[in-house]
Amino acid sequence: MPRREAARLLRRLGPIAVQSPKRGFSGMPHNQYESTNHAVNSYRRFHWIPSVQHPLCGPTSSGGIYEGQRSANKACEVQKRTFGSAATQFQRNPAYSVLNSDDIAYFKSILGENGVVQDEDRVAVANVDWMGKYRGASQLVLLPKTTTEVSKILSYCNTKRLAVVPQGGNTGLVGGSVPVFDEVIVGLAGMNKIISFDNVNGILTCEAGCVLENLSTFVENEGFIMPLDLGAKGSCHIGGNISTNAGGLRFIRYGSLHGNVLGLEVVLADGTILDMLTTLRKDNTGYDLKHLFIGSEGSLGVVTKISVLTPAKLSSTNVAFLSCNDYTSCQKLLLAARRSLGEILSAFEFMDHHCIDLVLA
Repeated sequence: MPRREAARLLRRLGPIAVQSPKRGFSGMPHNQYESTNHAVNSYRRFHWIPSVQHPLCGPTSSGGIYEGQRSANKACEVQKRTFGSAATQFQRNPAYSVLNSDDIAYFKSILGENGVVQDEDRVAVANVDWMGKYRGASQLVLLPKTTTEVSKILSYCNTKRLAVVPQGGNTGLVGGSVPVFDEVIVGLAGMNKIISFDNVNGILTCEAGCVLENLSTFVENEGFIMPLDLGAKGSCHIGGNISTNAGGLRFIRYGSLHGNVLGLEVVLADGTILDMLTTLRKDNTGYDLKHLFIGSEGSLGVVTKISVLTPAKLSSTNVAFLSCNDYTSCQKLLLAARRSLGEILSAFEFMDHHCIDLVLA
């Protein structure tokens, strides 16, 4: 689909983050939680301004410096330390507002004191990816526990033109879940409840902040397994898996999440709650909008609840470690395994000698 037609379609669906705030959309960025291209997402949230940072209008401090300009300068300094000269290509979009005390007071009124994190040490953890490669300058982390609270946060931020970055387990490798500048971080870790499990059909319904490994343990005790398995399963959130369309080790057998996710609940940028949380395996009642949000990197909305189909637990598992002389041999081996084993082949991983040397070092 041409870009212009795609943009027109998305605008019909409701407010989205990737548009300019001049059109009335929220500053909600890219990946809801984990992986995406950091430079691309910087462009989505902020205009490309190869000039000096524009000051923002706002209340002045005792020194007579604009509060917004001071915050923007701090964010730019962090980005310059992180990215070097490349950071000068990205400038904070002056159309977005800067967080103030009134904003914090509102967030505390809906989340309580424990749901609003301003402690520098705790905020610093959320500002950087786990590899320490990307670093933002957010001053606030919000920890909602319900979909309604997420809706109120996004509605307020949309009205006040506050940029938002949703964050889950923060396990990505490309900085998609950390701020570029001083966005408000909305963490979904508090939304970690298992809502229901159908042990006849293997359908799990849960909140987006559930850790993948915890879900795996739960369904395995019921005789099922999660359709995806990741190296980061001990930390990553299912909401982040959905938003990045994570494949994982079991992709070769169970396919992508597009084929396993049955329903979603999503909060759009303006706070609208979109309820698509069906558990039907076959539903022909109109557009299947959930597929727009799977892999959308949080640019269309924040995923809050998921219903997913879990396959039956395998009665036995066998692992073979084979050596090949070259990559072509690996491809031939995969083809032979598929032909001989069919759909019982669950995973096929490739490691070159460089990887093995690192493990043995």
